[in-house]
Amino acid sequence: MVNPWLAMESGADPVERTRTVRRAHEQFLAGGPVAQPVRQVVADSWRRSASARATLDGPAPIDLDESELRAYRDGHPLARAMPVFRDLLGTIAHDGAHLLAVCDPQGRLLWVEGHPGVRRHAERMNFVAGARWDERHAGTNAPGTALAADHAVQIFAAEHYNKRVQKWTCAAAPLHDLRTGRLLGAVDITGGDHLASPHSLALVQATARAAEAHLAPYPERAAPAAHLTVLGRDEALLATDGRTMRLGRRHSEIALLLTRHPEGLTGDRLAALLYGDRDVRPVTLRAELSRLRQIVGPLLDSRPYRLTRTVETDLETVEAQLAAGDLTAALRGYRGPLLPLSEAPGVRRLRSVLEDRLRRAVLTHRDPQTLRLWADTPWGEHDLEVWEALEAAARPRDSRVVSTAARLRTAYALAPLRQHAPSPATSASPPSVPATSMQRPRP
Repeated sequence: MVNPWLAMESGADPVERTRTVRRAHEQFLAGGPVAQPVRQVVADSWRRSASARATLDGPAPIDLDESELRAYRDGHPLARAMPVFRDLLGTIAHDGAHLLAVCDPQGRLLWVEGHPGVRRHAERMNFVAGARWDERHAGTNAPGTALAADHAVQIFAAEHYNKRVQKWTCAAAPLHDLRTGRLLGAVDITGGDHLASPHSLALVQATARAAEAHLAPYPERAAPAAHLTVLGRDEALLATDGRTMRLGRRHSEIALLLTRHPEGLTGDRLAALLYGDRDVRPVTLRAELSRLRQIVGPLLDSRPYRLTRTVETDLETVEAQLAAGDLTAALRGYRGPLLPLSEAPGVRRLRSVLEDRLRRAVLTHRDPQTLRLWADTPWGEHDLEVWEALEAAARPRDSRVVSTAARLRTAYALAPLRQHAPSPATSASPPSVPATSMQRPRP
């Protein structure tokens, strides 16, 4: 059986394969379908790249400047695996024909090593430390596609989406934390057409497995986890090092956003999540971060701004319960909207997504108990759609539910809901929610 992650089957002519794939690439860019012999993994990547409007002939963007890169990669867990990468791939990386590269889960190259002449050649397309090589920014390429597909893969010559990169062939494999399964990044070797062989793919896969095993005995963050409580509170509670402290509203927003970005955030990105389009001077954010650092101490680091230890949140707990299908536990853990008074765009989005997921799950589940759990809350007491679903699902009929639904329909100036006795053929399934149902008004 042909391995779909290998660029070429044994005995294939690389010159002819380059020619046919390049024609298929041009046909795709002209709006046509992806033709043979393009592999499915490459076709899927081309479509993702086109959808993201990845560059077709430009260099990859630089995401981290020198100072940001140095601070970020020194604290990255893959820094401890670099001796393994160099031991297993170092000879290849300095043979004058190849490069060794390691990237984070966002596709940012953290290390690019190899012969100086080869590195200078790669610099023309910004294949350098600090550049962003995920598919969204650089198109189809081995490290970016390995991250997107979460699988080791080779990308051969014209299979690259960006024409500037089509002189190269590369093989990459993703790396995970074996304790948690979390994606840590990818390791890559880049060079000429001769890399399109089973040997190079097997080599990066073996290197990735060795690096994962090397990292496994060592916890990524030795300090015990802290906990941030943000549901139903305007000011978050941070529990760490045996003490609990209440954070101010802005500090609550910053702490929450950093828990969602363990890789860290640049000042510009954090400002956008906090202030949106408002014209706020950079010194304002720096002052807030300085005050927060005085409160939490070494828990907060900079360049990029990040938390130095795992900080668990009640938001993540509810999300995990939802993902596991335990809706009752999720509803009991949901103590209210996420930082309800926050107007920060990044927080508002998280708040809206969680509330919508919970509400949709309640309405989809249609269990009277979970419907009542939602309806009997301050955020559910005016939710007409939920009350009507509860009215339809309750057996026997509940006079309080019926009167509440009728009152809400009157308040929303809607026609009364017609009631029909269920027939034997349909009594097992609750009737659908009427098209006139309305959710409570949003603030």
